[in-house]
Amino acid sequence: MTLTDGRRPGNRGVAADHVSLRRNNLSVVLRHVRDIGPRSRARIAADTGLNKATVSSLVAELVERGLLREGPADSTRALGRPGQLVELDGTGVCGVGAEINVDYLAVAALDLAGNVVLEKRVPLDVAHLDPGTTLDRFAGLVSEAVAAVDARGGQLAGVTLAVPGLVEGETGDLKLAPNLGWGELSVAQEMRARLGEPTYPLHVDNEANLAALAAYAELRRTEDGTDGTGGPVQDLVLLTGAVGVGGGVVAGGHLLRGGRGYSGEVGHMPVAPPGRTCGCGRTGCWETVVGLTALLHKATDRDDPVRDPSLDVEQRLAGITRRAEAGDARTLSALKDVGIWLGIGGAILVNILNPDVLVLGGYFAVLGPWLKEPLEKAIRDRVIAPDGGGCRVIRSDLGFAAAVRGGAQISLDQVFVDPTVIGRTEAGVAQ
Repeated sequence: MTLTDGRRPGNRGVAADHVSLRRNNLSVVLRHVRDIGPRSRARIAADTGLNKATVSSLVAELVERGLLREGPADSTRALGRPGQLVELDGTGVCGVGAEINVDYLAVAALDLAGNVVLEKRVPLDVAHLDPGTTLDRFAGLVSEAVAAVDARGGQLAGVTLAVPGLVEGETGDLKLAPNLGWGELSVAQEMRARLGEPTYPLHVDNEANLAALAAYAELRRTEDGTDGTGGPVQDLVLLTGAVGVGGGVVAGGHLLRGGRGYSGEVGHMPVAPPGRTCGCGRTGCWETVVGLTALLHKATDRDDPVRDPSLDVEQRLAGITRRAEAGDARTLSALKDVGIWLGIGGAILVNILNPDVLVLGGYFAVLGPWLKEPLEKAIRDRVIAPDGGGCRVIRSDLGFAAAVRGGAQISLDQVFVDPTVIGRTEAGVAQ
């Protein structure tokens, strides 16, 4: 047997195969503990099909890398000496997600176990600033999160930046962000320069995609993990509402990106009557009748404080909520109108995608008490499949933190794919 270049296989090839196999097995064990919870070494071996000696060696290395830690004794074992449980650690490994949106910048740092290290949102009228000024501010916010990770002695797995527009994932180039007025901008390159050409991985993605991943992870973590038929939720659509409207689709447990990575631009479905011009320059886009700007135009006057982009978006929505709760007729009428249009577009998506769950994110979640019912009614009335195709509507608890949480998680996911990206020490602290 010879290799394609004429060389005979030798020790180098065997060693490379061994390294690759061990890396894969480390990933199998780490992901198993993440997904299933604390397990004894013997249980991990039985569950994964790896032999006990191999599992013991793999667990020892993952502990040295600070990714697993020793837990309590296994109290579920009825006979014999109870085994020692191992559980996810990762408190020394963090991922950072950061977001640019129309009227705010946000950042979050999470450790491997999902604990929040830092979370911050800054009101900023991005739509009326030039990209350079915004990216300068954005780089400062990302640096603050990186410093928070450094302060706790952690290792940074990576940074993922979220933007509300069409992103080429491989290059980090923003092709178009209509509500920002940005186009053909290499966000990744610009940010690397501002951050001093960092050594950690830096990626750029669409904010709705990242929000959908965060909502999917949160759903599986906080609910019973089933879709009502006894199986785990595998198909989800997230609708995230702000000035723009975006959608993220999880199909079969995986994010649906489309052929060029541009899927999810549901806000530009041409379902509304011609009227106000959308940020993309067209009329009839769905977001012109369900976006936050549409709601504010219907519910408030031009000089109303809730239109002030210098105020945090949650403060502005709190004002709308108070008026709705007080029975203000104009506010309730605006919410009813938005809810009807939300149902029209939402039913189209359910007819096409048949998700297990339709998740309301962003401002849709905040004002969900008034928007959820008309959306559910539209699904019952307009979806051709019986019982709305089995789709249920829920409100995300992540609010406007969904995209940054999803970005941080994307950065951390690489550790689960290849645990060797995290250094090892005898003390078991990631370096």
